[in-house]
Amino acid sequence: MDEHKESLRVGAAVRRRRRTLELTLSAVAERSGLSVPFLSQVENERARPSRRSLEKVADALGTTAVELLAAADPARTVDLVRADDTSVEEDSAGGVVRSLVRGHHQMQAQEFVGDHDPGREFQLRNDVLMHVTEGAVEVEAEGRAYRLVRGDTLYLTGGVRHRWRATVPDARVLVVAVGEHIEAVDEPGPK
Repeated sequence: MDEHKESLRVGAAVRRRRRTLELTLSAVAERSGLSVPFLSQVENERARPSRRSLEKVADALGTTAVELLAAADPARTVDLVRADDTSVEEDSAGGVVRSLVRGHHQMQAQEFVGDHDPGREFQLRNDVLMHVTEGAVEVEAEGRAYRLVRGDTLYLTGGVRHRWRATVPDARVLVVAVGEHIEAVDEPGPK
């Protein structure tokens, strides 16, 4: 079996598509010729549909099997990045950048050590958190300056323009952000 397809969880994509169309499991079962219990098992990742069954589900949902697979969630993974991991990049200002999350995930994290290009402005699509683990940095966000020292954390919502720089040698900053490929959704609240 294709290892890539094996690692995908297509059930969540099926559920999202069905709910977007405001269809019940019964309606999808009727349209696809598959049983409600089987479709429930697929959505809950307790059954993996054959290629033919996935095509039937896709037809019932007005899409294709390829599109459902493309929208599938990656399998749950555990990945360890050791402190001595040597996969680091040098920043344009001479500092070191180390990725703490490998691959294409909902969350990205990087550790910056040393100086950072203070002229570089960021405006990320999604939320970002900056935590100083050593030293001190200055952050300018939305026209306001913040001085952060060891243990301080600054949270910025998506779209906030910001830039930062280390104010002491060997400062360490942990930056955690929601992946750029994730579309933020406002939850409907009480009006």
